[in-house]
Amino acid sequence: MTISNPTTLSPTGEDRLDFKKVLPVFVIILIDLLGLTVIIPLMPLYAAAFGASAFTVGLLGAAYPVMQFVGAPLLGRLSDRYGRKPILIISQIGTFGGFLVLGFASTLWMLFLARLVDGISGANISTAQAVISDSTSEKNRTQGLGLMGAAFGLGFTIGPIIAFVSLALSGNDYRVPAFVAAGFSLASILLTWFWLDETLPAEQRGESRDRPSMSLTAMYRALGHPAVGILLLLMFAQQIAFGGLEQLLSLFTLTRLGLNASGNAIIFVFIGLIVVAVQGGFIGPWSRRLGDRRLIYLGLLVLAFGLVLTALTPRQPVPWYSREALTAELQASGDSRIHENATTRGLAIELPEDQNPGWLGLGWILAAMIPAAVGGGILHPSINSLITKRVRKGEVGGMLGMSAAFLSGANAIAPLLGGAIFQALGSTALFLFGGLLIAALWLLALRRLKPGVEETVPAGQPRSIH
Repeated sequence: MTISNPTTLSPTGEDRLDFKKVLPVFVIILIDLLGLTVIIPLMPLYAAAFGASAFTVGLLGAAYPVMQFVGAPLLGRLSDRYGRKPILIISQIGTFGGFLVLGFASTLWMLFLARLVDGISGANISTAQAVISDSTSEKNRTQGLGLMGAAFGLGFTIGPIIAFVSLALSGNDYRVPAFVAAGFSLASILLTWFWLDETLPAEQRGESRDRPSMSLTAMYRALGHPAVGILLLLMFAQQIAFGGLEQLLSLFTLTRLGLNASGNAIIFVFIGLIVVAVQGGFIGPWSRRLGDRRLIYLGLLVLAFGLVLTALTPRQPVPWYSREALTAELQASGDSRIHENATTRGLAIELPEDQNPGWLGLGWILAAMIPAAVGGGILHPSINSLITKRVRKGEVGGMLGMSAAFLSGANAIAPLLGGAIFQALGSTALFLFGGLLIAALWLLALRRLKPGVEETVPAGQPRSIH
């Protein structure tokens, strides 16, 4: 499909993204994310190794986004006041400490402490977004933020592979991936210190000095902001649906297709590659062709289609499926792991029967992941880019922090809400609900998300933003 022609969309002058400016923060984010994504695949098993129940594992999973929810606006506003670089370094030091606590953990409460510390430190994503905003113009900001999303895609593709290798080389010692993650975090601190230049001039700091830090009241007021309130609502609500996909897709494919951890890893790598392609390559031309507002419309519509398509995946196990072998794998006691108890014994997991295996179910889910990943890949950078264009310069860090807080709040709610729907109404209902929610958001966006000053005032000219 042809999106544009070279004559109308070839960027020149200020339209062209300066990769030299954004490369340092791209590399720093990627390395920081590798630390996080090395940990993600093993956290539930790590908690189970200390005797945690399934409910406690869920609480542990919610600890990180909840602390991001609290910390993102705070760090964003501090970066507006004191500059991007010092806040980024301080938060990275916190992340490094959290990984060390995780590596040395000897009790369950230390796992919680590690995730809480890493969560509030991991809220530095809002500061990194502000660095991108400082280093781009309105014409290429969506592409710049898209590169940040591409770093996420690469991180979530490469990180689990690194975790697998480190576990294999260490004989499944769960401490080793934690220390590997700490190594990545230390590397990101050094890169930030020596490579990243401060992007917020001293004369532009402190403009938001009297504004309060994050609170539920501040978030409620932000939703009432005439220029960006609808964008914050869209960021939150779309992540409820897309976060449910991210958190519960493995359980869906387990019960629907009989895929084990290795099979699901292939699907997540496939999703990651699509997100990298969209956010690292396609979103720049698309944003110049359509503009951020229309790109948001497109992202919502495509994501809704992908979620509904996912919900309709045929219940057919893959050709190599064996119910007996998969049951034995899930109920393995894991005697080779340090202090580990059985992690899945006693859990009610509905597995498909052995009859009628085939390729239809797997082919269907892979096809469904294309629009789902494309839609999800479009929405985050395009919404955040439009936010930066509809607020004053001194509000960018704080408002991006608010956006990250809504995103983290949705990430905390999504697995809890999604799990309840999955358990009560079944696997189809979960993604059907997500698709209908996104479709409703698309209709809402058509009604409420109207052209703003970024479409009526040429870039570089003074604007009045209320």
